[in-house]
Formats: sequence, structure tokens, C-alpha cells
Amino acid sequence: MRKLITGMKISLDGKMEGPEGYADWVDAWSEEYGLMPQIDACLLGSAMYAGYERYWTAIQNEPDKPLPMTGKLPTPAELEWARFAEQTPHYVLSNTMTSALWPKTRFVRTFDDIAALKQQPGKDIYLMGGAQLAASLIDAGLADELRLIVYPLLAGDGKALFGAIQNRRGLELRKVEQLMDGRVSLVYGIG
Repeated sequence: MRKLITGMKISLDGKMEGPEGYADWVDAWSEEYGLMPQIDACLLGSAMYAGYERYWTAIQNEPDKPLPMTGKLPTPAELEWARFAEQTPHYVLSNTMTSALWPKTRFVRTFDDIAALKQQPGKDIYLMGGAQLAASLIDAGLADELRLIVYPLLAGDGKALFGAIQNRRGLELRKVEQLMDGRVSLVYGIG
């Protein structure tokens, strides 16, 4: 069975967004969890998908221009993810969406659809978010692994990654790695 692996970038106090509605402490949105070799599909919630599609399409269309959302040039790792994302099926959990710009985007309607997706042959699935979807899939027992990159700051007000978790879950620490700039990568199995 395929694993559903979620990866999130958070502050030390567990926030995935600051009070402005985004993680202003994250310099680049490249995939830093080491997932690309082991995944062949991505899963997102409908609220996150529109901004995700817009961000990565901008990089795909004009890789040498500053991004309208950040004013910065894409990093080499962001360029790599943009190429990967363009070729990788993306599943969006939505009851209302029926179309997307990316031709490899498909829609799933229920958690049963996600469970069925995990049963299909293939590599693992990257659960990109958002926080509510990740929490709901952890509560439903459908998420198998949690990969976090923890930034060395206390964000204070903002959206907590685990604020919507309803059920207590045990986690099994699988890997710890110190990254540049005081960040830490943590990998947990979800029990």
C-alpha cells in the first residue's frame, strides 16, 4: 500500500502561518523533505490548490523572472520542483471544484477516495496541505508519516499546524537532521 506523507514548514511554536496568513519566515517553497524520489502523486485541499497552482505556474512560465508573490527569483530547488510538479498528478480534495489549469489535476471528493488512491499501485503520495486537511487525514488514520522542517523562531499569533487535531496520536521518531540556519528536519511515523 502507498503511504500518505505530509510535509510542513513550521515555527518552533508549531505555527504554519503568521498573523498575516502566510509563513514569512520561509525563504523558498522548494521540496526540502527528500520526497521527490519516493512519490508520484500529490494531494492538496481546494483552499491551498489555487495559490499553489498560481505560484508554480509562474515559475514554469517565466523561470528567469521574479515571482509576483514574493518579488524574488526562484531558487534552483524551486525550479526543480516546478519541473517535477508539472509532470506529476495532483489530486485535490474538493466537493465543488471541477476544473484546473494543470492537465494532470484530478479531483477526489471523499476520504474514501483518498483511501482508494492509497490502494492503487505506485509510489507514495505527498500530502501538501493545508493544515485542516492534514489534521483531518491524521485524525482519520489515513496519513502515515509526518515530515517537519522546524524554523528557529517563535511566531506568536498565527495558524497552528496541529490546532485542528481532534484525536490523540502517538508518533514514532524516525529521523532528526540539523539543517542550515538553525532549522531542524524531523520525520515521524504516525501511529
